[in-house]
Amino acid sequence: MIIRKNKFAEILKKYNYQLHSGDIVAGTITHNEKIGFLVDIGTEKVGYLPKEELVINFNKILQNHLLLMNTTRDFFLITENISTKQYILSIKRLDYIRAWKRIKQIYIEDIVFDLPIHQINKGGIITYIEGIQGFIPKSHIYCMTKYIIKSKILTINDNKNQLILSNKSAQLKVSLHKFKIGELLYGKITMLKSYGLFIEIYGIKALLHISEIGNITYKTQMLIKGELIKVKIIHLNKKHGQVSVSIKKLKNVTNHHQQ
Repeated sequence: MIIRKNKFAEILKKYNYQLHSGDIVAGTITHNEKIGFLVDIGTEKVGYLPKEELVINFNKILQNHLLLMNTTRDFFLITENISTKQYILSIKRLDYIRAWKRIKQIYIEDIVFDLPIHQINKGGIITYIEGIQGFIPKSHIYCMTKYIIKSKILTINDNKNQLILSNKSAQLKVSLHKFKIGELLYGKITMLKSYGLFIEIYGIKALLHISEIGNITYKTQMLIKGELIKVKIIHLNKKHGQVSVSIKKLKNVTNHHQQ
């Protein structure tokens, strides 16, 4: 590892290369100070790593800073402190860049995770992927355990540090093989609203909008929570985990009550 650092120093000297903000440099942590570390990056000017620049989540910062001593690794160069003649370095920002790169790949591959629930508030659930905080809005939550929630990335914006996830979308993705447009299935009524019914099919919540009931017999009959009805899949929104069903065009539909 020392050879790598010395080679870097030789390159700087040979080509008279000037370091700039945003560069990634190799260095070795040599001294532990009160609020940071001195880092030998093979230049005349020493590097300085503030302790708040160690990890993405500062609450999880290493308790024993001595574990970092003599560690050789890459650092992100934030800026040059003219007064102290030091390069201000960061591990956190480098990890942040790499974390977002992995998150973008996860988003492209449409991967479903079982993520730990860190906090629940009125708006939804806070969790983490690759050390980056993610948020699952209440409108995108359907099923979870006490500690874990199945999730899939809904939208990302690394410039604004925004990572929005969906539990509904994840639940639909893992059950998508059970759903097909035009397929006839039985579902259990779980909720009645003025605009229609919510029906559970294979653990997925589907909406039977009032406009898709159609049959006057259904409208006048007593539809109660727990009742099983036959429906037709008419729409699947994979991204938002939404399923829409209809009974309007069904023939000879009969009600089946839960035993």
